[in-house]
Formats: sequence, structure tokens, C-alpha cells
Amino acid sequence: MKSVSKIILGILCMAMASQSIAQSTSEKLKREQQQLEKNIANTKQLLEKAKSNTESSFNELKLLNNQIAYREQLVRNFDNQIRGAELKIKEKQNQIEQLSEEMKTLREQYKKLLVYAYKHRNKYGKMMYIFSSDSYYEAIKRAKYLEKIQEMIKKQFLVIEQHQRLIATEMKNIEKEKEYKSKMLDEKKAEREQIMADQQKQQVVYQELKAQEGQIIAKLKEDERKRANLKVQIDAAIKKEIAEAEARRKKAEAEAKKKADAAKPTTTTSPNTTTSTTPTTKPVELPETKENAALSKSFEGNRGKLPWPVEKGNITEGYGKNPHPTIPGVFTNNNGVDISAPKNAQVRAVFEGEVTSVMNIPGAGKVVIVKHGNYRTVYSNLQSTFVNVGSKVSTKQVIGSLVTSDGQSLSTSHFEIHQVVGTTVTSLNPGLWLAK
Repeated sequence: MKSVSKIILGILCMAMASQSIAQSTSEKLKREQQQLEKNIANTKQLLEKAKSNTESSFNELKLLNNQIAYREQLVRNFDNQIRGAELKIKEKQNQIEQLSEEMKTLREQYKKLLVYAYKHRNKYGKMMYIFSSDSYYEAIKRAKYLEKIQEMIKKQFLVIEQHQRLIATEMKNIEKEKEYKSKMLDEKKAEREQIMADQQKQQVVYQELKAQEGQIIAKLKEDERKRANLKVQIDAAIKKEIAEAEARRKKAEAEAKKKADAAKPTTTTSPNTTTSTTPTTKPVELPETKENAALSKSFEGNRGKLPWPVEKGNITEGYGKNPHPTIPGVFTNNNGVDISAPKNAQVRAVFEGEVTSVMNIPGAGKVVIVKHGNYRTVYSNLQSTFVNVGSKVSTKQVIGSLVTSDGQSLSTSHFEIHQVVGTTVTSLNPGLWLAK
């Protein structure tokens, strides 16, 4: 009886453990599915707003590329969920088989116990069994033995009932998984159809843009020139801010040294001669140093979790070298990321900090730079700004609104992140810092 109980307990523990792991994987896939569906819905809204002029067609093509990629990821997600459901069904069937085998063993034991109980069913039979003992102690043992037999019969019956309930539960779970699998297959089929529709639309837009290749190449050269100018201006602004901060630091150290010299003790060696002892002064640590260090650490701790600079948007050009969507062998270089957003969308600070620059750069609109300790975030292509140099901003605080060119139905937010170490400024990939 003890060995049977241990086996049952082992089966239950294994079932619970495997169920916990499977549930964790299933929940992860469902969260991924929700995020992909959110991305698809967001991109779909932007696509509906895109018009058929050249500039918007580029955005439309990039958005379509993203939409197809999201849908393909979602199909893969459905495949994983379907495989997970199939594994669950198989696992449940194996558990039912194990439980059924255990049921056979339990029923055989139960039959034997019932036969024994039947043979000793009357009180006189029990009494005779006890009184026929050779000694008092043997009689007590026989009485306890009979009690245990009755207790075992009850327990055996309860265990059989428990197995029956478990089998019924597992059967229901199998039916649920089959329904879930069927639903995933239907959704996968629908997404496949949407991918084909998006690909057809993608080809139409692609062909339209191919016909304008000459104009596009000329515009690419102009855009590259504007981007190079933007980079020079941003680097100059950050370096100027660093130089000004260094000048303030040196001035504060000089003033502190002057005060220390004025307060130094004087020793008299003769009526006409005095000698002074100059105490060693440590470099002054400005109050902002600790503040900046804490802010830098906090900013670093939010890598991959920063909110987007626009509430709704889609990255249509990533960081670094990007292949042109219609011209083979042509690449663009991006010092940040470009995010397609609704027309005149508001731009938000991605983290708390201090505004160090507000500039107007031809071809890039207004530009705002925010300092976060040793990091700088750059927001360009702004039509209007709501902050000034020295303004303290909080996370998600609106700092401006995006430019919209004539005839365009979408706006583009250009966002950069830079790290400052000493006087060296390094651009970072914002895609690794923004929340997924």
C-alpha cells in the first residue's frame, strides 16, 4: 500500500512540475502574441494614413516590410503554440495511460481486500479470529490488524475515486487543448492570407518607386548631406556643453583654492619674517558629480526599458547601415533611429534629465538635447519645442511636436542616444535601449 501511494504521489508531482513548465512557456508565447498583435495594429493604423506621394510611399513600403515581418513572427508564434498544444495533448494522454495502469493495480488490490472483508463480515467471525489467539498480545495484534484492513479498504476506495477524477480532468484538458490548437490553426491561416495581401501591396508600391529611381537617388544624396550636417551640429553642441561644464568645474576649484589659501594659518619666526604652511587641498567634488553618477547609473539600468519618444510609432529605419528598400547596392547611414508616427505627433523625453541644447538646424527642424548624467538623448525633426536650455524634464514629459512636410500624412521622429566619457562622445544604438 505504501509503495502504491508513493507511485501515485510521484505521478502527481511529475504532472504538476511539467504542467508548471508548460504553463510558463505558454504564457510567454501568449505575451509575445499580444505584443506582435499590438505592433501589427499600430502599423496598420499608420499604413491607413499613408498617402501615395513619393515620400509617404517610402514610409508605406518600410511599414509594409515591418508589417510582413511582424505577421511572419506571429505565424511562427502560432506554430510554437500549436506544437505546445500537441505536446500537452500527448503528455495528458500519457498521464491518462499511467493513471489507468495504476487503476488496474488498485482495483486488483481492492478486490482482494473486499474478499477478505467478506470472509470476515460478521462480528462473530471477527471475535472468533481474535479469541482464537494463543496469547493476549496476539489477540491485540489481530484486533489492530483487522482495524488496519478496514482502514486500507476505505483509503483504497478513496484513491480509486481520486484517480477517476484525475482521468476525467485530464480528458477535459485534452479537449481544451484540441480546441485551442484548432483556434491557433485558424488564426495562422488568416495571418498567412494577410501576408499574401501585404506582399501584393508591397510589390505595387515597390514598382511605383522603381519608376522614380533618378529622383530618389538625387534625394538620397540631399538627405545624406542633411544627416552629415545634423551629426556635426549635434557633436558640436554636446562638446560645447562638455567644455562649459569643465570650465565651471575649474572655476569652482580655483575659487575653493583661493578660499583655502585665505584661511591658511601663519607662523611667525622673527619680528620681520613670517612663514606660512599651506595645507594640502583636495580637488573639489562638485555637488552635481554625485548627482550625475546616480543619473548615469539609473539611465544604464533602464537599457531595453526606455519608453519610446512618441506614444505610437514604428521604426522605419534602424541604427547604422541600412539597405535601400528599392535600389540594390545602395545604403543609408543612420546615427540613430527614424520612427514613423502620426502627423504632428508629440515627442516625449525618454528619461528624466536636463535640457542642454535647443537648436534650429536646416533640414532637421528643431533639435532638443537632454542630459542624463553621462548620456545624452537627441530629439530632432521637431516643428515646435516646449522646453528651454536648463529645463528639468521628467520621463514621458512632452518636449515638442514633429514636423510634417507638405502633402505628407505621417511624421518622422529622429532619435539618438550618445554616451559621454571625458571629452569623447560615442553614438549608441537606440533600438537596444527602447522597450520592445
